[in-house]
Amino acid sequence: MTGATAAHPRPDPLDDDLGWMLGVVFRAYVRAAERALDDIPGGPRGYQVLTAAVREPVRNQGAIAEELGIDRTVLTYLIDDLERRGLVVRRADPADRRSRLVCATDEGRVAWRERQQALRHVESHLLGTLDPADTTTFRTLLQRVACAAQRLDPLTDLCEAVAEARPTDGDPSPERPGARRKP
Repeated sequence: MTGATAAHPRPDPLDDDLGWMLGVVFRAYVRAAERALDDIPGGPRGYQVLTAAVREPVRNQGAIAEELGIDRTVLTYLIDDLERRGLVVRRADPADRRSRLVCATDEGRVAWRERQQALRHVESHLLGTLDPADTTTFRTLLQRVACAAQRLDPLTDLCEAVAEARPTDGDPSPERPGARRKP
């Protein structure tokens, strides 16, 4: 509820507190996402690594660490756990014998698709109070704000990575709302 009403005569200071609103939405998303990903080694971080392993082109551990903003040592343990579960494999990089590429297995691709669907359900539930047009607008605006914030404090250009990795949901057109084209 925003503004003054008979039951609430003065505006609540939280009504326009961006940090509070973001925090509530973030906590609700994290709790639900953790439940949806509880069988993936490393939970949400393990899912991020699995997502990176599914994407093309295949990348080495260093590139994935930089892209995801995960310490290389932590990433090594996450990959070890994903590998033990048969979700990813490490392969020698033909361009650099010292480097290992992280590739999703067939089982890993299936697990990733299933978890992706579970996360879409989480998102639908979380955004369920919005109609479809508002949901699209919200996502577009949130992506714009997130990408601007990313440019101010970059790990790498994650917004470009997201735009490239985003599935088209059957739409072959590269012109998706919020998609960025490489110059």
